[in-house]
Amino acid sequence: MPKESVPTAGGLERLIEALRVLPGVGPRSAQRMAYHVLQHDRAGAERLALALTGALQAVRRCARCNNFTEDEICALCRSARRDASLLCVVETPADLATVEQSLSYSGMYFVLMGRLSPLDGIGPRDIGLDRLLARATDGVVQEVILATNFTNEGEATAHYVAEMLRPSAVRVSRIARGVPLGGELEYVDFGTISQAILDRRGL
Repeated sequence: MPKESVPTAGGLERLIEALRVLPGVGPRSAQRMAYHVLQHDRAGAERLALALTGALQAVRRCARCNNFTEDEICALCRSARRDASLLCVVETPADLATVEQSLSYSGMYFVLMGRLSPLDGIGPRDIGLDRLLARATDGVVQEVILATNFTNEGEATAHYVAEMLRPSAVRVSRIARGVPLGGELEYVDFGTISQAILDRRGL
C-alpha cells in the first residue's frame, strides 16, 4: 500500500507563519498583513522581501559596541567627537537609538542584544558579558553607565554587570528611575530619558 504524502504548507500559509516572528503579531494580525500585501501592494511586498534579504546579507555586529552596522566598526565608534571615557550599556539597538535621540549623551555604547533571564536559559555568555568586561576595562573607559530596562531581568542584568566590574577601577552608575518601573526605553519619551541620564547614580 503506497504511503500517503504529508501535505506541505503553501506560499500563503508560509507567509502568514513567517510574519508571526514579528513582535506583537499573532495569527490573525499576520493573516491580515499577508492578505493586504498580496491584494493591495505586491510591489511593496517585493521591496520588503528584497530589503530584508539585503539586510540579512549586509548587516553585522560592530566589533566594538556590538550594535548593528554594515562595517567592521560602526560610525558611532569611529567618531572622534564621542567621549570614549563613557560607556553606556543598553539591552537592544532600539534602546541605543532612543538614548541617542534624547540628545543627552555623547559617550560610547555597548549593546548586550538581550538581558539575563535564567528562566529562558539566557546567561552571561549569551549576552556577551565577557566582551563587555574587556571593553569596559580597556584603560580608556572611566565610567560605565548601566541603562538596562527597569524590568526584573534588566535590574538583574545591571546588578550582575555592576558586581562583575566592582574589582576594576571603573566607576559604575545606573540611570535614574525617571524611567518608569517596568518600562522599556524604546517607549519612553525623550525628556524622561534625558533626565534619567543626567541624574544617573553610582552603584
